[in-house]
Amino acid sequence: MKINEAYHVPVLLHESVDGLALQPNSVVVDVTFGGGGHSQYILSKLTNEGFLYAFDQDEDANSNAISAPNFKLIGGNFKFIKNHLFALGVKKVDAILADIGVSSHQFDIADRGFSFRSPAPLDMRMNQKATLTAAQLLNQGSEAELLRIFNSYTDLPNVFRLVQTLLVVRQQQPFETTDQLAKLCEPLAQRGKDHKYIAQVFQALRIEVNDEIGALKKLLEDAVELLNPGGRIAVISYHSIEDRLVKNFFKKGNFEGTEVRDFYGNLVRPFSEITRHPLVPSEAEVLSNNRARSAKLRIAQLQ
Repeated sequence: MKINEAYHVPVLLHESVDGLALQPNSVVVDVTFGGGGHSQYILSKLTNEGFLYAFDQDEDANSNAISAPNFKLIGGNFKFIKNHLFALGVKKVDAILADIGVSSHQFDIADRGFSFRSPAPLDMRMNQKATLTAAQLLNQGSEAELLRIFNSYTDLPNVFRLVQTLLVVRQQQPFETTDQLAKLCEPLAQRGKDHKYIAQVFQALRIEVNDEIGALKKLLEDAVELLNPGGRIAVISYHSIEDRLVKNFFKKGNFEGTEVRDFYGNLVRPFSEITRHPLVPSEAEVLSNNRARSAKLRIAQLQ
């Protein structure tokens, strides 16, 4: 089956999958199936004695499902990875791959509301069955909630002013569309940096709507229980918030990045790093796929 690159071009494809050190009979989980690019390459490493479970909460990804006896696509959020796998009788796996973030398909379909390139409903739900949209978050969120979101998920210098502007505007007219929000942000940005400013505002709302940070933390914690000893996990992230969580958990065994040592002075952590520093796309990959430019790959092995 041909990879659906119109849906999503897999980032750091060989680096991430090869870094899992798969065996022909490995049991693998691709928690972010998308266009199926990483899954296709994983399956090329397996015989029928191996098996690949893939996750995607976006029903649009079903159109890319792979027809193979050793493949199963699970429609669900990877933060429930244990529940789904346990229900299938799967207690342990050998490798986990996660390409965190929004697929090209989700960005390109205007009605999904992930992009501000054209007017669209302020949606941003990866799972269309979820109830909370970005519009609801903006219209109903308290001042404290909005301050937390933009302080946590952006590095904007004027978050308080942004939130106060949002609160005033929504009293006059509820937020409904992407262009409405983008126009509000333009005068708040530094001259010439309005695109970057708006992108951060949209990113923060998307992260909150989809509980992306909570899902990533849950995945990393569950991986400790799911992986066989010596099993590997590869995570591709696209912004510093996610990468810091992955780095801290792999290096120190917790999300805060604090060292915990046992009686003998040994660092207490479940993983050992395969990549001491994140792998990034080559210049050639970035030229062919601009959306890969901010990607960082970290790989670790369960001790």
